[in-house]
Amino acid sequence: MYRIQLACDGIPPSAGPQGAIDIAEEFTHRPWHQNVRCLWDGCSLTLTAENDFDENGRALLDEFSDAVVACISDREYTSNIRILDVTTF
Repeated sequence: MYRIQLACDGIPPSAGPQGAIDIAEEFTHRPWHQNVRCLWDGCSLTLTAENDFDENGRALLDEFSDAVVACISDREYTSNIRILDVTTF
């Protein structure tokens, strides 16, 4: 299994708190990712998830990107998503 942590910078502060809630809910429809958490820290969204196939984090990064576009209502932003960590356990 892999535990992947991603961060998304550039989200407007007004959209971050609700965005984290909406993105976490969006991932309930993606059961191949488990133990998903999305948090807003005031500056960026952090997504953590576990799966058994994504050894480099790129699959989760693609899905996180799609969820950000779908869930952040303020379209006047430029986001940057990066892989923070991939851990095997």
